[in-house]
Amino acid sequence: MKHTNLFVIITLMAGLLHQNLTGQTHSMPKLEYAYAALEPYIDAQTMEIHYSKHHQAYLNNLNKALAGTKAENLPIEELLVAAERRGATIRNNGGGHYNHSLFWDILSPDAVKTPNGKLAEDIVKTFTSVDSLKKLLNAGATTRFGSGWVWLYVTPDKKLAVCSSPNQDNPIMDANKENRGIPILGIDVWEHAYYLKYQNKRGDYLSAIWNVINWDKVASNYTNALKNPLLKVIEKDAWQELKDFHMVMAQTFHPMEEGKFDPIRTRSGEMYNKAKLLAASKVPASFQSPEITKAINDLVDGSMKLDKLVVKKAKDNKLKESLIKLHDTFHVIQGLCSDDH
Repeated sequence: MKHTNLFVIITLMAGLLHQNLTGQTHSMPKLEYAYAALEPYIDAQTMEIHYSKHHQAYLNNLNKALAGTKAENLPIEELLVAAERRGATIRNNGGGHYNHSLFWDILSPDAVKTPNGKLAEDIVKTFTSVDSLKKLLNAGATTRFGSGWVWLYVTPDKKLAVCSSPNQDNPIMDANKENRGIPILGIDVWEHAYYLKYQNKRGDYLSAIWNVINWDKVASNYTNALKNPLLKVIEKDAWQELKDFHMVMAQTFHPMEEGKFDPIRTRSGEMYNKAKLLAASKVPASFQSPEITKAINDLVDGSMKLDKLVVKKAKDNKLKESLIKLHDTFHVIQGLCSDDH
């Protein structure tokens, strides 16, 4: 079944009209080629169903889940950094929208089949050769049980790495505990990506797809990822001990603002322990400095003093003064982890 660019344009115009009428934040990316343009490697029917049905469904479900919430206008990357904490609907459909948008963008009927420039140099440094990298990606895709993706991504310390992820997860997500970063190349290994043409022969699909992966676009993604502030956001989000302390701080400080002191009276010891764990943890490379070391030590000292006040059954005003000071110290640490430092 052959389709022309006119059909693609009509589909995109309908999607844009729907977005304007509904006020939806996220929209379908423009497909830069006809459904049949990637044949014989990806057939037209698979492309049409994959783009207009599967991806469209992820987008619709994402916008429906976000409608009327505080997260409605957040960029997709910001949603995904906290995908696990936002729940399965955002995680699955936000991932589905982001992953497929990247996938369409790196495919081309006129693909440059060999990387050049800095990307090529760094691939050789990291993986020995482009062929070695392809073998790693194919192995990750082949051994991914069930549905999922395989990724070439940029780590927070600006290195290239390979991983696979289940379902619609990706390296941006907090759900992907060990492999965080910004994807620059992703291969879809859900069966709907290849089954009509290749049936159960995932390996044949993986061999074929390299004919339509455009390394020029991957190189552009690499350049953009290296300077993307999202890397620091991910690096900070992956600092679990900081997140653990933040959770206790939020769950005690905000009630205190409302005049409720039971949370801090019952959890001051927990806060002190979380501060000590933070001090014992490894500070991510981007944030290491004498200033942050001092601030963390001040946090431990302040948490200890607050806990002693609680043990001594100090009055609420004393606890409030101590907790506010501790809260300010924590925000010094947060500031030192921002993109301005």
